[in-house]
Amino acid sequence: MSRRTRIARRRPVAAAVLAAGAVLLPVVPASAASGADQDFVIEDPRITESSGLAASRKHPGVYWTHNDSDDGAYLYAVDSRTGKTVATVTMTGVGEPRDVEAISLGPDGNLYVGDIGDNLGGTWDHVWIYRLPEPAELRDQTVAATQFTVQYEDGPRDAETLMVHPKTGRVYLASKKQSGGRLYAGPAKLSAQGVNVFRPTGAEVDWVTDGAFSPDGSELVLRSYLGAKVYDWKGDGSLGEPRRLSAPLLGQSESVTYTADGTGLMYGAEGVRSRVVRVDVEKRGDGEGKAPEDGAESPDGSASDRPGQGRADGEEETPGSTVGLVAVGAVVLAWLGLRKGRRGAK
Repeated sequence: MSRRTRIARRRPVAAAVLAAGAVLLPVVPASAASGADQDFVIEDPRITESSGLAASRKHPGVYWTHNDSDDGAYLYAVDSRTGKTVATVTMTGVGEPRDVEAISLGPDGNLYVGDIGDNLGGTWDHVWIYRLPEPAELRDQTVAATQFTVQYEDGPRDAETLMVHPKTGRVYLASKKQSGGRLYAGPAKLSAQGVNVFRPTGAEVDWVTDGAFSPDGSELVLRSYLGAKVYDWKGDGSLGEPRRLSAPLLGQSESVTYTADGTGLMYGAEGVRSRVVRVDVEKRGDGEGKAPEDGAESPDGSASDRPGQGRADGEEETPGSTVGLVAVGAVVLAWLGLRKGRRGAK
């Protein structure tokens, strides 16, 4: 599908969110300071559909990103101090990328790139994950990547979310659906031979556009067009009860990652000169958020019934934030209802 067609399909959602979203912005505790790991604007005119973010571990303050589609096998290293691209990486050995939606860094020092989107409603019988070492030097270069073929146990899915657990290295995907989306676990180790089958963990997640594990592996943040939630990670693929986070509304909200030190969350969006906004992570009490033991994961966990613990950012919910969420939800759901009605009339 061409970029023009994809943008045309997505534009109503972004327009609906922008129309109602301003009321949410005042409650976001984003840092306004300049410098590394603070708010920045992606200045590179080539980056018009930034769909994923990953904080570099080798280069402090640098974030890896990529375009959504029709761009080629490129990754961009953007310095958060200036918003400028400091390296362009061309992947080889991956064929022609189809719909790149996500990027994550694994504990092995490799970048994992998710060519997992399917805007045809989940009709492609396979998708791909690419793995390549994070470059030691920030310069334009070509890097050989390994390509992994992926299928879902329960049939094709549209997905925009790939996460690598920072302790075990297991790869997880989340399907993108308005309701009934699922979290999927890959095999313990991906294989470049044959097909890697991703199986549902039992956790259901809705309308997810990106996600990220905390650096210690104890929590999982999932974001959507309308906000973000954080879950305790149970170690077997199941999730604790969600806690809503304060998150900036950025129009086509597409990406989230933790800063390398785990003190902040960086939220990004698509568009020319798109913004990346930092929101500080509120630490919880001692004894909470302990990371699961290594090797405790299996792909068939069930959902937990542990009660939630309030908002993760420690703020009291304000009337403005509640009204804002209702307004945004009403506009977007109205658009979705209209869209379904039009489809039914065809």
